[in-house]
Amino acid sequence: MKKTLFAASIMASITFSGCTIDPYTGEQKVSNTAIGAAAGAIVGAAVSSKKDRAKGAAIGAAVGGGAGYYFDYQEKILRQKLEGTGVSVTRLENGGIKLNMPGNVSFPTSEYQLLPGFYDTLDSVAIVLKEYSKTAIQVTGHTDSTGSFEYNQTLSERRAASVKDYLISKGVASNRLHSNGFGPRYPVASNSTAQGRAANRRVEIEILNKIYDLYQ
Repeated sequence: MKKTLFAASIMASITFSGCTIDPYTGEQKVSNTAIGAAAGAIVGAAVSSKKDRAKGAAIGAAVGGGAGYYFDYQEKILRQKLEGTGVSVTRLENGGIKLNMPGNVSFPTSEYQLLPGFYDTLDSVAIVLKEYSKTAIQVTGHTDSTGSFEYNQTLSERRAASVKDYLISKGVASNRLHSNGFGPRYPVASNSTAQGRAANRRVEIEILNKIYDLYQ
């Protein structure tokens, strides 16, 4: 009985949020995406244990509603888990999600071994990536322009690989992860100031807006 009431409340919430106005008739209607999300939420809640019912409903809604819901829920959870860590979460115009990890919180100066204090943050990222396991992930390393191009290129590659390897060690499937280094080629701020150089020293994790085998 409780499971039925829980599923019904989810369906009401999702369908209400998915209501639109038909421009031709002026009548209120529910979008197909919202209907799919609501149906998926009910199935997800029904097949989950009491402890995991909310999680099952969220994932079910993501599956039923398609890529948009899948990424919406993933973004929401990432923001919750990464709040106060120094890592920013950005929803991209293409629908993907980017995590920006500043160099000052993730690596010692000029090194590519992760700071031990950053492990908990990456652990949180790994938990979400494993839960939402149908996406490909691109890890990219970036540096400022101080020093030679060759040195910075190698450092950026090694830092990206360190993050990728750590996520794999925490159970994220290796075939989902790809890493690249770009050295100083893509700055997000001016390299003429210390603040700008600090912003440019970063590793980014991009969760690509493409879902694989969603219904398998």
